[in-house]
Amino acid sequence: MTMTDLGDEDAKLVALARQARGRIQANEGAAVRDETGRSYSGATIDLPSTTFTALQLAVAQAHAAGAHDIEAAVVVSKNDDVSAIDTRPIAEVASTPTPLFLCSVRGDVVASATVET
Repeated sequence: MTMTDLGDEDAKLVALARQARGRIQANEGAAVRDETGRSYSGATIDLPSTTFTALQLAVAQAHAAGAHDIEAAVVVSKNDDVSAIDTRPIAEVASTPTPLFLCSVRGDVVASATVET
């Protein structure tokens, strides 16, 4: 599945996640959309004093902005194993099941899952 096979809003999340990853050449980029349609993105942070996954950062930004649900999430990574993604941040904020798309660095969907709350 390519980015063009996704709906417009999910394709936007892929683009945001790719941009977040590319800005700092991170291992991963992520983006989430909240219940109001606002989008948040983040990249893997690996500093001596602090480490965040891209998904943790994107969900934390949504939560800090007052989000009560995560409607969709995208992770862009070289990894193609969706089961390797720690989905706890989504489950802790989302109030409904959330589709999660794992995409290659080119933006192609390589796997998907639904995160249950």
